[in-house]
Amino acid sequence: MMVDLTVQVPDELAGRLEPIRNWLPTIIELSLVGYKTPAMETAAEIIQFLSENPSPDDVLNYHASERAQTRLRYLLNRNKSATLEDKEQRELDEIEEIEHIMVMLKANIAPQTKSKNL
Repeated sequence: MMVDLTVQVPDELAGRLEPIRNWLPTIIELSLVGYKTPAMETAAEIIQFLSENPSPDDVLNYHASERAQTRLRYLLNRNKSATLEDKEQRELDEIEEIEHIMVMLKANIAPQTKSKNL
């Protein structure tokens, strides 16, 4: 379900938001993740990527940075060996939430690119 939301912003901000209007729901959702851990860097990378108004194909091909992937592998290995500290568990939870947001975004975009490529 989607809800229409009207927000008043200054003209200057509206001008800056217009090119990325299609990505605003995802940018807002990523902004609400929490940012209590180093997972913030991963979310910030994605927000930066989306603020550049990527094409749907660019979004579908997007992968987290090598830094983010290395950190995720580290946390998953610690989780597997049951040696995660509480702080690391919170970070892993945030990364999983960020990953879920990206999976949902890609799932919503995929039909657009398939119909365009037919």
